[in-house]
Amino acid sequence: MSDINHVKDYLRSLQDRVVSELELLDGKETFHRDAWDRPGGGGGESRVLKRGGVFEQAGVNFSHVFGEQLPPSATKSRPDLAGQGFQAMGVSLVLHPENPYIPTTHANLRYFTAGREDSDPVWWFGGGFDLTPYYPFHEDIVAWHAAAKHACDPFGEDRYPKYKQWCDEYFFLKHRNETRGVGGLFFDDFNDMGFDRSFEFVRSVGDSFMKAYAPIVTKRRKHRFGERQRHFQLYRRGRYVEFNLIYDRGTLFGLQSGGRTESILMSLPPLVRYEYDWRPEPGSPEELLYTDYLRPRDWLGGD
Repeated sequence: MSDINHVKDYLRSLQDRVVSELELLDGKETFHRDAWDRPGGGGGESRVLKRGGVFEQAGVNFSHVFGEQLPPSATKSRPDLAGQGFQAMGVSLVLHPENPYIPTTHANLRYFTAGREDSDPVWWFGGGFDLTPYYPFHEDIVAWHAAAKHACDPFGEDRYPKYKQWCDEYFFLKHRNETRGVGGLFFDDFNDMGFDRSFEFVRSVGDSFMKAYAPIVTKRRKHRFGERQRHFQLYRRGRYVEFNLIYDRGTLFGLQSGGRTESILMSLPPLVRYEYDWRPEPGSPEELLYTDYLRPRDWLGGD
């Protein structure tokens, strides 16, 4: 049987742990805490760090909202639940470093229950994490995917390839014909192992995130960069904006459910640059991102 309080305790502890580790990693600024209430039921706490030693902006949000009717974004794949009451909770984080040689990253874990009061609720988990480099280092991406696979392996050999492929397909900008970055893990409507084992898998994914990301930051934080690299980073951040405002389910759910707009749009980068019909120079490091990295690849199989 599902235990929503157990999930909530874990998600709040995950938020605390990630914030503490990021503050140590940043070494300059701390997170501002901003608690909020949702008029329709529930609320959350946003924690945001700005203009740090590493992170230009970093946000780690927790929310727990409930209501009498699921938003359309949550019933798209479950039309039988349309119009029913729900509870939804999750932790969502987006980290935008200042140094273009450190990738942007995103992670989230979420839990839903839905159903009528006179019946057992339907429940499921969702989440994952992904990496968006500007100037990629192949060894970092291999290590990132190795960490993702390590989190999945105790739960079946099929889990990593399945959720890695789902991530590649989900974080894909169809109008650009390119992936948002180099992927990671993505899963949704997840409950096929029963509550206890499914929750154990979710904890494995959540606990592996900082183990995967912190070493990349440590290795690349002192990499020198100039105006060219910074301009390219800001240009590529535009793709992040496009994805989050056009495709992202979490953004849609938050807005449709009446969540706090400032917290929902925390995922957007603080600075972005758009340029009409920009193209990288042939043979440049910027072109390498397009030709070698913004497509699905088997990072652990020698592709």
